[in-house]
Amino acid sequence: MSDPTDLTRLIFGRLSWEAIPLHEPILIATFAAVILGGTAVLGALTYFKLWGYLWREWFTSIDHKKIGIMYIILGLVMLMRGFADAIMMRMQQAIAFGDNPGFLPPNHYDQVFTAHGVIMIFFVAMPLVTGLMNYVVPLQIGARDVAFPFLNNFSFWMTTSGAVLVMASLFVGEFAKTGWLAYPPLSGILHSPDVGVDYYIWSLQIAGVGTLLSGVNLLVTIVKMRAPGMSLMKMPVFTWTSLCTNVLIVAAFPVLTAVLALLSLDRYAGFNFFTNDFGGNSMMYVNLIWIWGHPEVYILILPLFGVFSEVVSTFSRKKLFGYASMVYATVVITILSYLVWLHHFFTMGSGASVNSFFGITTMIISIPTGAKIFNWLFTMYKGRIQFEVPMLWTIGFMVTFAIGGMTGVLLAVPPADFVLHNSLFLIAHFHNVIIGGVVFGLFAGINYWYPKAFGYKLDPFWGKCSFWFWLIGFWMAFMPLYVLGLMGVTRRMSHFEDASLQIWFQIAAFGAVLIALGIGSFLIQLVVSWRNREALRDTTGDPWGGRTLEWSTSSPPPAYNFAFTPQVHDNDAWHDMKQRGYERPLSGFIPVHMPKNTAAGVVIAGICTVLGFALIWHMWLLAGVSFAALLVVSIAHTFNYQRDYYIDADTVARTEADRTRLLASHV
Repeated sequence: MSDPTDLTRLIFGRLSWEAIPLHEPILIATFAAVILGGTAVLGALTYFKLWGYLWREWFTSIDHKKIGIMYIILGLVMLMRGFADAIMMRMQQAIAFGDNPGFLPPNHYDQVFTAHGVIMIFFVAMPLVTGLMNYVVPLQIGARDVAFPFLNNFSFWMTTSGAVLVMASLFVGEFAKTGWLAYPPLSGILHSPDVGVDYYIWSLQIAGVGTLLSGVNLLVTIVKMRAPGMSLMKMPVFTWTSLCTNVLIVAAFPVLTAVLALLSLDRYAGFNFFTNDFGGNSMMYVNLIWIWGHPEVYILILPLFGVFSEVVSTFSRKKLFGYASMVYATVVITILSYLVWLHHFFTMGSGASVNSFFGITTMIISIPTGAKIFNWLFTMYKGRIQFEVPMLWTIGFMVTFAIGGMTGVLLAVPPADFVLHNSLFLIAHFHNVIIGGVVFGLFAGINYWYPKAFGYKLDPFWGKCSFWFWLIGFWMAFMPLYVLGLMGVTRRMSHFEDASLQIWFQIAAFGAVLIALGIGSFLIQLVVSWRNREALRDTTGDPWGGRTLEWSTSSPPPAYNFAFTPQVHDNDAWHDMKQRGYERPLSGFIPVHMPKNTAAGVVIAGICTVLGFALIWHMWLLAGVSFAALLVVSIAHTFNYQRDYYIDADTVARTEADRTRLLASHV
């Protein structure tokens, strides 16, 4: 160790000044913008002395409502980054023809489309879905919090830690150039010797721990903490879809953890799980990643099916048509989602019998999904439909998702898939169901439950602007890709020779600009709504005439949610309470036991970020120190017994009296 070079390598590993991408003007400009924007935000927080408030009330909070909101904020922030990647790809493909190489070098383009997929799935869709479940599920089942409040905080910060590592790759080193699923041998050490794949592995491993623990937490919450009388068949449909989603998370995410661990052993320790040497098999990686990956698609879409069920029922002023069939369809989709993963690689030589089985199961899974569409339509039939913003997103979903589903059934036919699999047709299909289903559902859910979270509605004008920009922009951005795919244009390309194709890519790029306007309209909607919050304030506690249990609390709910645990008699619990004359006692209050906030989740996740960065760059000394610190802090937290406090009975009584007056006109 006397050699200074050895000491430097031990401390800094592969990290050097060459890791800063000074040769990439786009990255330097982005870095400068981030520094300026970040400095402005930090300066504002310091000037207004908000750090203490944020730390006490939000960062260390174990209130499921605040954690749900933080998840949604994380998802929206990462949406800005993920969409920036998307619009760069669209612009590159619109201009890179013939002698024009475009503005993205192939090396940079490959990183961009990999980062886009990873960010949109893991750090946009997953946090937004988890945030909605976190906020709404305990309120719908009559619980004061989730089963494990600290674990909830820790899960959020682990997800944030993974997002931080992905963002760090933009400025220190580079990201993977493998595509968002990192197939070997391209992701092996021979073909990707740089740190890009390592950023991919450790960001997803850390975020995956957060997602898995969140899944366990919500699963236990739904199974064990429902209000008296709320049997499984009396749960709101959103809670049902959340239950099935978290079953899938608990079943699928350990597979992702295992396959990434095996890939890291291949890269770090010279193992050969996924190589052609010493008995390895890269196809095993493809099987394992899609055994996680296809249930992941339903992890994303199932909670939004629940959102659409709540929205359609509320804005049609009717009970949901076919509640039992909705539940059974959700369970069938959950089971079948584990029997279709191989349709993602029909073209890889599995054989006719295997392809036939998975093609048939793929077609079968469309049946319960189609049943849901008809249930929503029958709920709307002869209803008093109100075309509020959440309902517009829902109608847009039904049209868009149905077409995406039909193209999915086409791709479920193995001979057709052989022709279309590596084409832009598949990209159009995937975005058709993810944007038309997941993104539209998320915007419907955010608009629907926003008044519950903040006490005032979102501005309807800008909400409708956002919807129409998104809807029209989506069709303009992805319908040309269906055409190009049918013409045989392959995906993952950054440059084309045939000039006759350019017009289609230019239309797609214009569609991406419209989507950008949709995102901008949503951000304006948030700002305008906050500025006009008094005019938009909900004074009823029941802003949409909601039909499930969360509307029996004030908007926003108190920290403890319910002073008295509700009694449930019907699967349309809040409507039933109104008919029965739900009694809210004004006496007999006792202090409410609440768990105290803790900094342990932030600290442990922060240490995991440092550990991940050290492992990425082979900084073994820092990795050892951070791992030891992780153990010490985790063990120390287990001895922290003083985490509870009580909200006194007088405070609870005053809060309940106030919200009883608010809700009186609806009982």
